[in-house]
Amino acid sequence: MHLVAIGGSDAGISTALRARELDPSVEVTVVVADAYPNFSICGIPYYFSREVQPWQSLAHRTHADLEATGMNLRLDTRATAIDVDGRRLTVRDASGAESTIPYDALMVGTGASPSTAGIAGADELGPDDGLHLLHSMGDTFALERYLDEHEPQSAIIVGAGYVGLEMAEALTVRGLRVTQLQRGPEVLSTLDPELGALVRDELTRHGVEVHTDTRVEAVRREDGRLAVSGSRRGAPVMHSADLVLVVVGVRPNTDLLTDAGAATGAGGAVVVDERMRTGLPNVWAAGDGVVTHHRLLGVTYLPLGTTSHKQGRVAGENAIGGDAQFAGSLGTQVVKVFDLVAARTGLRDVEASAAGYQPLSHTAVADDHKRYYPGATPISIRITGDDRDGRLLGAQLVGTRGAEISKRVDTYATALHHGMGIAAMSELDLSYTPPLGSPWDAVQMATQAWEKQAREALAV
Repeated sequence: MHLVAIGGSDAGISTALRARELDPSVEVTVVVADAYPNFSICGIPYYFSREVQPWQSLAHRTHADLEATGMNLRLDTRATAIDVDGRRLTVRDASGAESTIPYDALMVGTGASPSTAGIAGADELGPDDGLHLLHSMGDTFALERYLDEHEPQSAIIVGAGYVGLEMAEALTVRGLRVTQLQRGPEVLSTLDPELGALVRDELTRHGVEVHTDTRVEAVRREDGRLAVSGSRRGAPVMHSADLVLVVVGVRPNTDLLTDAGAATGAGGAVVVDERMRTGLPNVWAAGDGVVTHHRLLGVTYLPLGTTSHKQGRVAGENAIGGDAQFAGSLGTQVVKVFDLVAARTGLRDVEASAAGYQPLSHTAVADDHKRYYPGATPISIRITGDDRDGRLLGAQLVGTRGAEISKRVDTYATALHHGMGIAAMSELDLSYTPPLGSPWDAVQMATQAWEKQAREALAV
């Protein structure tokens, strides 16, 4: 049997590894559009902050490691067409030469491309002009080269999501004056504004100039610098800097599959079922190019690296005859911004309302460990639950880097995965020692505060 996986990132490599793990007799070919298979795109900001060096360290596995598993890598090779009936994939190598690869099973993990959100001039300017995107190793090298050759003193970051925040820290650490422009009312729009404000305060504390409610409409070269224009609450605004980084989200790469007859759905992504089947015979798909099956929302589009790994593993098993099923995402995410960590899982109040739940949300503040032990710091925790049955729907946390935020959001994610009620959180046997926690962990203090709020609301 010959399995072909398209894509050298999370989904493609996970597919290949799982197939070879389950059946070492399967021939696996991985088609990679560039020369950097299995590199951690999530780690790029830490390369720019110089916490991760050299760039080769970003590889989850080396080229040799991957080939040692038995897979055949076709690097600098782009898939251009799928012949579904003939089970053949047309590819084009770096020289422009086309050839075909026969397959018994095909997994498409073409991922997503960075969006420029319709900003006028963004598609005409490029890295040599000082305008950068950041989604691949090629983008990484282009930005590093610009920093080395031009020694910019200032930067504008358009977007304040996870990558935008991480790059604000990285460029600040490198000595640039950073201005961050965010369309929404607060940075990190995956949190409710009251918690996003804590993240903005951390950025400001480290010298980042943050402008929210700012719509960027155009960018152009002007007097050797880049000028970004737009509006803020209806009034025109303009900012200029030596460098502009646009990180405003992604759009799924779907052409390869849609040209072969696949359908698209949420977010314009390719429709797959829980077994990662596309509806095309012998063709699976996974990663940032496909829809996301969410445990609370149903089918949506929520591209995350962790999800891509899981989907790829399912696709790899099923492509060789298995019957695995993707259990669904909860959108669990965490980000470090200077000395602060912010995390979320499940639904926010507005998302829960839109999905037909009857949400009640409450924010509590609890120390990360017993206050009498030195170094205790507060964690802000916002719990969202269903007011009708007390079901846990989501959690958001913001605290210091040492406050075990990622561990605690994972506790909520586990509870959500198993459909726990908020009252049941108090029954969990969580670890305790004064330097690290409390007899009632902060996780439980927050859910108990939600229960109290729900009782009071019911009594009114």
